[in-house]
Amino acid sequence: MIKMYKIDENNQLIEDNKIEEDIWINLVNPTLDEIEKIAHEVNISKNIITQVLVEKELPRIKKSDNVTLFVINIPFMKDKNIKNKYVTYPLGIIICDLCIITVSLVEHEFLKAFFAGKVENLNPAKKLRLLIQILLKSTEAYLYTLDAIELDIEKMEKSTYKSTNNRQLVNFLNIQKTLVYFITSLHANNGVLEKLQKENILIVDKDNKSLLEDAIIENKQCIETCTVYREILSSTIDTYGTIISNNLNVIMKFLAGITIVFSVPTMIASFLGMNVPLGEIGENGMSFFFICLISFIISFIIACWLKKKNML
Repeated sequence: MIKMYKIDENNQLIEDNKIEEDIWINLVNPTLDEIEKIAHEVNISKNIITQVLVEKELPRIKKSDNVTLFVINIPFMKDKNIKNKYVTYPLGIIICDLCIITVSLVEHEFLKAFFAGKVENLNPAKKLRLLIQILLKSTEAYLYTLDAIELDIEKMEKSTYKSTNNRQLVNFLNIQKTLVYFITSLHANNGVLEKLQKENILIVDKDNKSLLEDAIIENKQCIETCTVYREILSSTIDTYGTIISNNLNVIMKFLAGITIVFSVPTMIASFLGMNVPLGEIGENGMSFFFICLISFIISFIIACWLKKKNML
């Protein structure tokens, strides 16, 4: 899929259908024909585009004569049927003489804020500023995802107090794996940001330098947040594993106590049900009532004793 955007006379980002100078080209899982078309129109090698279309591509910066490629990792929910199971997908940002190009295998949600005009001072003609804005917003995408995960953790904590199965622990495990992916990707993204800041890859003026510093600070804060969440979640998994085990033990204790209580009338009925003479007990018309009453009293006494010993 190819979409192109430019700034109109009112400084609004609008969709366009032709390639021209200072345009933003967004490629999402493009076909080979689309790649060749864009590469030919903007005068770059198609390999620059295709190398980003690899699921495990690592964040990095690659600079050639007239093209600079930036690759960062963005959070993405690969399987929506499994809650909180995120992975990271690469996003390539290509700065060339004619325009700026973003390339990805999947459609990243955070870019929709750019296309909807919700990002201030957005102008594809200012390629470096747009690059830094994308880097900054990508970090915010991690923070939004972490906020959603935190809410889910709180909901799962409440239900886990009375749980006796492993379903919630599996959900916690998915979150823990997600945090590992996030921390690894954020560290790699931070390397890209710091390399852009320290090396003369692109000339960063005073205004863009301040924005770049904000992006680096946001990224480091996100790393710290992920690390804290991972440590809390690790201890939470251990704690709730113990809680689930204790809940199961309580149920088993209750069932064992009930079995003991009801075994008394069962034993009495079994003895009296034998094919033997019962004497006066068998001849009395009220014998059934007295036998049930005695069985109930004995069962009640045993239940009270078990309760007193905290065994029921």
